[in-house]
Amino acid sequence: MNDRNDDTLLQMQRMHLDLIDSYDEELEMAIDDGDEGPGEEAKALRRLYFRELFRLQGELVKLQDWVVGTRQKVVILFEGRDAAGKGGVIKRITQRLNPRVARVAALPAPNDRERTQWYFQRYVAHLPAAGEMVLFDRSWYNRAGVERVMGFCSEDDVEEFFRTVPEFEKMLARSGITLIKYWFSITDDEQHSRFLSRIHDPLKQWKLSPMDLESRRRWEDYTRAKEAMLERTHIPEAPWWVVQAVDKKRARLNCIAHLLAQFPYEEVQHEPVHLPARVRNADYIRHPVPAEMIVPERY
Repeated sequence: MNDRNDDTLLQMQRMHLDLIDSYDEELEMAIDDGDEGPGEEAKALRRLYFRELFRLQGELVKLQDWVVGTRQKVVILFEGRDAAGKGGVIKRITQRLNPRVARVAALPAPNDRERTQWYFQRYVAHLPAAGEMVLFDRSWYNRAGVERVMGFCSEDDVEEFFRTVPEFEKMLARSGITLIKYWFSITDDEQHSRFLSRIHDPLKQWKLSPMDLESRRRWEDYTRAKEAMLERTHIPEAPWWVVQAVDKKRARLNCIAHLLAQFPYEEVQHEPVHLPARVRNADYIRHPVPAEMIVPERY
């Protein structure tokens, strides 16, 4: 009996350590963000952030189960200026979810063939089937933003986009797709600060491209393009939601909480899972792994 109690205690300790590892993953991300410095107030805010984030991520798991169980089709668009924090919130949303259910679409610039296709064609290929959620890290709204500002398309192309996109999104809604669109809003000063952080941090320099730097110079052009986009594509079937994103952590929590509120999801009851005992055969012999195949344990 004591042996069984010891095994149970050991298993509980292992589960606790696994939970700590999961928290450490989020702490690593926080350090990468350039987290707040020491001080009791900063520590209290950090604890509050983590407590709320883990609670919301638990709700996202429930949402995922509901999406699968009710065969929902969900598309979530994340748009905003460079360094607005879109990638950060997408990481936190998908961090605890099944990548076969909640997947991210981050399309590169179109190739020569794709440039000759119907503009929406390459995005359609990434739309969800029943029981799936697709998060677009930038989307077909590239045409109304970066392509327009940088001169990668004509004004006629932009006007055609504005005529077509409401009909396209209404078609998605009629087909049973729930489409949610977020714009992450930051100030001029905040983008400036985040760009400087990327320039001086070797681990973040890969995030900067010549396009990002040029977008900094064209801040006002992007503002005009954004205003036109929101005005002309904010429709009842797919409204825009603006996330105030100067504070990254608040933006993540607010966005996730808002996203959850868009669905009448309920916790899906699962059958109890019982771990079967391992089959042990008398003739089973485990062969040793050759030493030269073992990864050196340097840590």
